[in-house]
Amino acid sequence: MKRIGVFTSGGDSPGMNACIRAVVRTAIYNGVEVIGINRGYNGIVDNDFIELKSHSVANILQKGGTILKSARSKSFFTEEGRKSAFENISQAGIEGIIAIGGDGTFTGAHIFNQEYNIPFIGIPGTIDNDLYGTDETIGYDTALNTVVDCVDKIRDTASSHNRLFFVEVMGKDAGFIALRSGIGVGAEAILVPETKTYINKLIAKLEAGRRKSKTSGIVIVAEGDNAGGAYEIARKVKEKFNFYDTRVSVLGHLQRGGKPSARDRVLASQLGFSAVENLIAGETNKMVGMENNKVVLTPFEKAIKYNKELNPNLLKLVEVLSI
Repeated sequence: MKRIGVFTSGGDSPGMNACIRAVVRTAIYNGVEVIGINRGYNGIVDNDFIELKSHSVANILQKGGTILKSARSKSFFTEEGRKSAFENISQAGIEGIIAIGGDGTFTGAHIFNQEYNIPFIGIPGTIDNDLYGTDETIGYDTALNTVVDCVDKIRDTASSHNRLFFVEVMGKDAGFIALRSGIGVGAEAILVPETKTYINKLIAKLEAGRRKSKTSGIVIVAEGDNAGGAYEIARKVKEKFNFYDTRVSVLGHLQRGGKPSARDRVLASQLGFSAVENLIAGETNKMVGMENNKVVLTPFEKAIKYNKELNPNLLKLVEVLSI
C-alpha cells in the first residue's frame, strides 16, 4: 500500500485533529503517502482531495474541530454518488481509507467496501461515546469536562437565587454525557434515554430534597430523554412543583468545541497510529477502539449493530449520592 486517504465525517469532536496528525505521520513513517479528503463523503464524491505532508499537520494537536472539515452526505448514499466516489478514489491512486466518525460514517464505509472492495479502517470520533467496541470515543472526555465546567458555573447562580436548573446536554440516543457529567456536578437527578422518566417520581425526589433544606437544584437532561427536552420537562415539573425559581439552560453545540483534553489527545494519537498500522497490515472493514487500555478491532457490522450499555453501577450511584 503506497497511498491512503483520511477524512472526518458526521459531527465534529475535539481530538479529531490530533487523530489526523497521528494518521498522517504514522503513514509517512511507513513510507505511505496520505491524501486528505475534505468534507467527509461529500469530498470523495466531489473529488475534493489534498495531499498531506508531515508539516501539513503541524500545530493542530491542540485545536478543536477538524482541519479536513466535516459533513453529512446525502449524495454518497445513492448508487450514483458511490460510483462517482469510486472513480475519484481510483484516479487519485488511493488504496485504502481511514474514516474518523460515528456509526453513520461506518455504515457508509461498510456499504462502500461491500460494493467496491476499498479497504476501510474506522476510528471512533464522536462526543456521544455510544459506539460498541471501545471504552471511550474521541471527544467524549473533552465534552464531559466542558459540561462540568458550565454546570459548575450554573450551580453558583442557582445557589444564589434558590433556583432549580434543568440543564440539557447532548445525547439523542445515549445518555453517557448526561450520566457522567451529572455525577461530576452532583446533580439532583439525571434523565437519560436508556431509562424511562416519570415526572411524578422526579417531583417526589425534588420535594424530598426541599424538605432537607436544599435551596437549589440541578437536573441534567439528555436531549433524547423520553419525557422530552429540558424545556418540556421543566414545564411539566413546574405545573406541580413550584417551590424553586425554575430555569432552563441548553448547552447545545458548546459541547463540541474547545481544545481537546490531554486524555482525548492521547486516545486520538493511539487510535490514529493503530488504524494506519492495521490498514497497512491488510485489515479492513473494522473499527479500532480501546478496551481495558488495549487497542482492539471490531467489525463495522458489530460496531454499528450493537448498543453500548450504560454502567448500571453508575445509575445506582446517582440514586445514592443525590439524597
